[in-house]
Amino acid sequence: MTTLLLVRHGRTEANANGTLAGRSPGVALDATGKEQAAALGERMAGLTLTRIVVSPLERCQQTAEVVFGQRTAEQYRIDERLTECDYGTWTGRPLKELADEPLWARVQNHPSSVVFPEGEALADVAARGVGALREHDRHVAEQSGPNALWAVVTHGDLIKAVLADALGMHVDLFQRIVVDPCSVSVLRYTSHRPFVLRMNDVGGDLRALEPKPEDEDAQSDSDAAVGGGTGTTSSTT
Repeated sequence: MTTLLLVRHGRTEANANGTLAGRSPGVALDATGKEQAAALGERMAGLTLTRIVVSPLERCQQTAEVVFGQRTAEQYRIDERLTECDYGTWTGRPLKELADEPLWARVQNHPSSVVFPEGEALADVAARGVGALREHDRHVAEQSGPNALWAVVTHGDLIKAVLADALGMHVDLFQRIVVDPCSVSVLRYTSHRPFVLRMNDVGGDLRALEPKPEDEDAQSDSDAAVGGGTGTTSSTT
């Protein structure tokens, strides 16, 4: 069972100003976003990653470069399926202004029914995101074995949709999930079910997430720990 680190890009000026950036060109990390990415890079410095998959948008590319540095050279991949939602005519508008639109209530309460004006359906964002990550996960397992660790750098709504799928939640419930800039969420896909190890993690030691061969000896990798288990944050030293 491979382990997937889901990273949201660092903060941008659009995030700070409350603007829906969408796929607008030239949206880069602001000073805070660069600091967030640098801090995450320090947390991830000891991890051995077999693949890094990134959205084509600048803010994700920039985050990946800061977080992963030279490790991107060999295993780096860009996947168009991990790009931001196409918000259509909502792109570039202030969120406060969009909150007055009739469609806003459906975005909040029934997102599976939403197709943004001249843009994309949220249900399609969820489908392409989940499909892309499950495909990459199969390839990672085939090429690098069941103890491989890999990472994705993408966008908030897509990560929320992927987490909702892993939790067995309908996409209409994905707005209950919070994914902060430069947060890490952690999944393990197994033959029976996904496991959500962490969500919206913005601090702490990530070394305990490195899979160990002995982890598979005690039980099937698809079995939940009866009685709660020993946890994933025990010391690695």
